[in-house]
Amino acid sequence: MTLQTYQEKAAVCWAGCKQRHAVFMANPHLSGGQKLAVHYFTVAMVLFMAQLLFGLLAGLQFIFPSFLYEILDFNVNRMVHINAMVVWMLYGFIGSVYWFLEDESGVPIVGLKWGQLAFWVLTGAVTLVVLVYLLIQFGAGNDTSLWLINEGREYIEAPRWADIGIVVVMLIFFYNVAATFAAGKWSGIAGVLTLDLVALAGLYTAGMFYVTNISVDQYWWWWVIHLWVEATWEVLVGCIMAWSLMKLLGVRRKVVQTWLYIEVALMFGSGILGLGHHYFWIGTPEYWFTIGGFFSALEPIPLVAMVVHSIYDAGAHRFKNSNHPALAWIIAHAFGNFLGAGVWGFMHTLPQINLYTHGTQWSASHGHLAFFGAYATINIAFFYLAAQQARGNVWMGGDLVNGWRWKAACVLLNLGVMGMTVALLIAGYEQSFIERAVEGSTWAGYFAAQNHPWFMQAMIWRMVFGLMTAVGGGLLFWDLLEIGKGEERQAAVIAVEESVVQ
Repeated sequence: MTLQTYQEKAAVCWAGCKQRHAVFMANPHLSGGQKLAVHYFTVAMVLFMAQLLFGLLAGLQFIFPSFLYEILDFNVNRMVHINAMVVWMLYGFIGSVYWFLEDESGVPIVGLKWGQLAFWVLTGAVTLVVLVYLLIQFGAGNDTSLWLINEGREYIEAPRWADIGIVVVMLIFFYNVAATFAAGKWSGIAGVLTLDLVALAGLYTAGMFYVTNISVDQYWWWWVIHLWVEATWEVLVGCIMAWSLMKLLGVRRKVVQTWLYIEVALMFGSGILGLGHHYFWIGTPEYWFTIGGFFSALEPIPLVAMVVHSIYDAGAHRFKNSNHPALAWIIAHAFGNFLGAGVWGFMHTLPQINLYTHGTQWSASHGHLAFFGAYATINIAFFYLAAQQARGNVWMGGDLVNGWRWKAACVLLNLGVMGMTVALLIAGYEQSFIERAVEGSTWAGYFAAQNHPWFMQAMIWRMVFGLMTAVGGGLLFWDLLEIGKGEERQAAVIAVEESVVQ
């Protein structure tokens, strides 16, 4: 095709996008905040697909090391895979809060235009950072590359300018939330959410220090990875889940707020001191061995409470709700959070165990199940809540047309992630045994473990379950685009017992 043909096709595509955007913005079923939330959800789903794609490429390179060598190397695929995961979670959380903010506060969002501007700036920045990841990742690292190319810290590899942009977007988000609740009504959820957003914006700055001592650098890096991701995100998810349980099942506000307060107390108490389990191997004093190990053991407690809470509430209301996909993902969240972040995390946090497992595929096993169970599931639940409301609050319960799609997507995604988790755990056991226990953590031991048949077989199984996850992700994407279309039955309005409103 000629350049003119490409230009004509691009013009047609752009005109179509503008028309669909205009139709969406005229949707009478959504408020201003909910339309902004759907923007966040859309980008989140695109990044989720990118995470799956680059995860498959990285997984293939474990089995075929020369695959895409010097074209799309393993370090680039892994970096895009991990950072796409972090960012799409963040998009989902922000979208979920914008989704329920007006309902919870009772007033329109204050400073909505600032929120809309922040969305487009953030999305443009994320696009630019991904292009830099894919196209410019070679050469020596220096002060310039730190600011413009890659910060070089695992999980938070964005360049420094993007780091500053994330903090600015979080501050605008905080302003939208705090000012809206201040103009409307406050609740227990509102108070916890507002305070958590202060920590969400503030703690991220701990990862922007630059020091030459790698132990000190790692110390602050763990503040972001542990306190930002595992504490502030967990509390944010608690707020989102509390609101969604009220809307889906009609749970009394008093019940969800009580559990939310308990979760906050335990999460911050165990989370801050439990941070010590990351200090074992960076030269911090030995008392962190005891403190970190003990308080890490307490971290699953609020997660267990969330499981009990969900089972109790769902049972008490006999699953009466009109959005079965969202409820299924809420339940998946409760169990996935408990197993992935709680059980799988505790399995290797004690120093006596961590000595052999730290940095092996055991960590990857925990990471896959924890991020999916604790965060991805609750975001997907909100995607279905948004799809239902966007189509006029239609029925999305039993005998839904093409209901097989959401069920198959749910099963494939959960089985796929669980299968990858077990496969990586087997690979981690093999590494712990051969690389650490037998070979004594030497380079020879590292390569012996990487080439052992047990390791390779586990990686092949990880690939099989990774493909299953990708098929489930594609099915989920398709279902979200189609579910509820043509449905004329209206969903039942679930009454929330406002027994206690603060």
